[in-house]
Amino acid sequence: MGALEEFLTHGLRYAFPAERGELTRGVATSYGAAPLRALIAPTNDPIPVWPYEEGKQRGVSLAPLYKTAPKAALRDESFYELLVLADALRDGRVRERKIAETELHRRLREAHAEFKS
Repeated sequence: MGALEEFLTHGLRYAFPAERGELTRGVATSYGAAPLRALIAPTNDPIPVWPYEEGKQRGVSLAPLYKTAPKAALRDESFYELLVLADALRDGRVRERKIAETELHRRLREAHAEFKS
């Protein structure tokens, strides 16, 4: 599990660099969505969103890891939260990345412990 954590923490943003665009309607991600939304104080900056016609938020476009990620994320809350954490690691500032890293490590350890039992 150490190699996966190492890649997610330090390699994800290089293997899958964040691509920002213009203001658009979509699905909130990174610090604009749970679980980070509750942990990071909001600013006046527009939140990052995955462009998606059926999305309810407006913000700065952030290309998802895969084109169907917004649709899949809206079907599975746990998956959505993992993608949100991944986007914070890809695109976030230092503080956002550190919080996402801590939260992702916690979730991976819990999943690993559950799998082992």
